Amino acid sequence: MTKFTDLGLAEPLLKALADDGYETPTPIQAQAIPLLLQGRDVLGIAQTGTGKTAAFSLPLLQRLAASNRRAGPKGCRALILTPTRELAVQINDSLKAYGRYMKFRAACIFGGVGMNPQIRALAGGVDLLVATPGRLIDLMNQGYVRFDSVECFILDEADRMLDMGFVRDVRKVVERLPTDRSTLLFSATMPSGVRELADGLLRDPVKVEVTPPATTAERIEQRVMFVRRDDKRPLLTHLMDTHGIERVLVFTRTKHGADRLVRQLELDGVNAAAIHGNKSQNARQAALKDFKNGRVKALVATDIAARGIDIDGLTHVINYELPNEPESYVHRIGRTARAGAEGMAFSFCDTDELFYLRDIERAIRQPVEADETHEWHAPEVAALRTRPPKPPARQQQGQGRPQGGQGQRPQGAQGQRPGGQGQRPQGGAGRAPHAAANEQRADRHDRRPAPHGAKQGGKGRKFGGGGGGQRRGGGMSAA
Repeated sequence: MTKFTDLGLAEPLLKALADDGYETPTPIQAQAIPLLLQGRDVLGIAQTGTGKTAAFSLPLLQRLAASNRRAGPKGCRALILTPTRELAVQINDSLKAYGRYMKFRAACIFGGVGMNPQIRALAGGVDLLVATPGRLIDLMNQGYVRFDSVECFILDEADRMLDMGFVRDVRKVVERLPTDRSTLLFSATMPSGVRELADGLLRDPVKVEVTPPATTAERIEQRVMFVRRDDKRPLLTHLMDTHGIERVLVFTRTKHGADRLVRQLELDGVNAAAIHGNKSQNARQAALKDFKNGRVKALVATDIAARGIDIDGLTHVINYELPNEPESYVHRIGRTARAGAEGMAFSFCDTDELFYLRDIERAIRQPVEADETHEWHAPEVAALRTRPPKPPARQQQGQGRPQGGQGQRPQGAQGQRPGGQGQRPQGGAGRAPHAAANEQRADRHDRRPAPHGAKQGGKGRKFGGGGGGQRRGGGMSAA
């Protein structure tokens, strides 16, 4: 069996790994680390929770330490671009943990907090810069960051970048990067858009793929529970009581649905908090902190957080509402069973969500086992599983946009449209990636229109700012 000591990593990195109890690399780490130490361009495909962050962080730290080069003022030697604030913070924390016995300067920038601290951090140059696209473009346009000294560019969660409409921002950044650099692209899935992006970024890359796209971790036990919409909340509290769940991550499709569920859980005596794009960065981090230390039992999140939450020992994920994008299901349940642990994922499904369930099972290439043991089981919903309702007449299966003029939109949980606030349901494999458009705008923090097909959410809300009236801003943390 391969050990970290067999991969050619430097002693300071091995010591940090030993401190944290890591001895055996995951498949993506075992394959990618030696290639990255050689300076090769790598296209890495691995499902969420398989250790992609360490796969690129460890060799990156070693390569930077081996060089005596320094970044000039406002510059950086390595740039890591990631789609969400939570994921940026997680990567930055991992870099500091793995590099605790090494000397380097790092900054982590994202929207939602003040910009001035990050400007000061970048003034003298840093070794590592972790950033989200919207704020990085702001800094670039204002002349506060330069890329002429970048030795390595890492694009993490590339498929999520496409889903959130960041392709133009990514290309703008790439245009400023030196051609003499190494490039790493990591993604959980490999749609055609990611393939095209990789072809334009990577030079003679080595592809490392440890699992088929859109599959789920084998250690996650999955169950679907057929239930009427109005019975979902009592079923949720029942599961928390009967399964001895100390902490549970609950996913809804919309921000307002998340806030409403939190209020309802509080009335049931369950400490709960919501995390979504309308929350300020400080509020999101506070909710995560309370969830990690046990003050909050149920963290209710939208898909904006599906890839940015990394919590040790999280045993249960509940899909209170099924996502209307199958890939989102994979990333949601991937919040559990991380780092070799086991996990459990429950999904509540009413009649209007059967079509989503069918899409999910196609994507993960397996049926989700039904749990009919609870008292809220709805046999009339389960009976329709073998013949799920067809999409509405106005929606053409496989087309990028639904066609108007006929039929009605199916109603989601709490009487809302299944695609999220103000969105139309999307069709099958050819649908446009706008499942969380309202959430995505909260993390863009620019003044450009939202991706084509998404409607603006919230009354009076302007593009370019964070949700909930937050001022446009960014934050930093230095290692």
